[in-house]
Amino acid sequence: MKRNILLNPGPATTTDSVKQALMVPDICPREQEFGDLTQSVLKKVVQVVNGNLTHSAVIFAGSGTAGVEAALSSVVAQDGKILILDNGAYGKRAETIIQAYGIPHRTYRIGWGEYPDVAEIESIFQQDRELTHFAFVHHETTTGMLNPLPELLELCQKYEVDSIVDAMSSYAGLPIDLQELPIDYLISSSNKCIQGMAGTSFVIANNEKLAKIAKFPARNLYLNLWGNHSYIEKTGQFQFTPPVQIVYALNAALDEFFVETQAGRTARYFKAYETLLDGIDKVGLELLLPKSQHSKLLTAIVEPQSPNYDFMEMHDYFYENDITIYPGKGAKQDTFRIANIGAIDYRDMLLFNEKLLQYFEDRKISNS
Repeated sequence: MKRNILLNPGPATTTDSVKQALMVPDICPREQEFGDLTQSVLKKVVQVVNGNLTHSAVIFAGSGTAGVEAALSSVVAQDGKILILDNGAYGKRAETIIQAYGIPHRTYRIGWGEYPDVAEIESIFQQDRELTHFAFVHHETTTGMLNPLPELLELCQKYEVDSIVDAMSSYAGLPIDLQELPIDYLISSSNKCIQGMAGTSFVIANNEKLAKIAKFPARNLYLNLWGNHSYIEKTGQFQFTPPVQIVYALNAALDEFFVETQAGRTARYFKAYETLLDGIDKVGLELLLPKSQHSKLLTAIVEPQSPNYDFMEMHDYFYENDITIYPGKGAKQDTFRIANIGAIDYRDMLLFNEKLLQYFEDRKISNS
């Protein structure tokens, strides 16, 4: 099968075995066999972050945004209020979801590419004692920034607010241990660092917190967290029609994760990141963020100020060579972005570096 190197932040390059897992006999998703698969997948999803003693996964048919909307719309009581961290497109999207439901909220908004000031966030909690929840992105792929997860969780505990962590692009890529990090609701999807196919998202919820939302008036149906959880607990099945083949592929991807191990996957990703930085340095490009803020899963690169540079032309050049690169998304400077997640390694990044240098030399692109 033809292999494309996807350097966008998901859906990511997958292994042939994950692709082959899509090719299963047709089955009614209400059969016991598929229910058993679903239950196994849910346990494995939680096991990735060592949460089986304290947390449960609720799965949805839909992109990562479905999981985010399910959590945000379901866990805030009628008299609750949520604080949103907006330092990128996905923090902003969380705010947009909250606004659509008319849920009381407050937003800590800084530039896309600015690092959160934990002291400033603490002052908001001190001033506004009505806050009951804090939602923020762990790895903000707008810029490749890794927001300060442990410090933000400490604030949640100190001010007794529930944490809602969008770990869409860090789950299975970076070590997250729910026995060490007190995350109440962690959200991700099947098509990023877990290396499955796009089509499902999930909320990994603390069991005690999840039980408390049972009596909350539902703001929706399809994305109601408790409704979906209680149904699958009773029946072992999705509440609504699942993307059957995508669940089989996710199961295969989870099995591959446990064979590689979290340490192995993180090391592979980090080696690809270090290789990428070598190539960026040789071309003379500038990074958007200081390295101390890098997730090491995606890197935002400042676009060169050269009349010979055009991102779409560069994109098409790479695409013709079976490599996909990604444009910027409203950061404080114009960027393009290169991710190093999925079923790739440093050798793929060496190829990218080679093509990047060739492209810049052929078109006489200078960053000066």
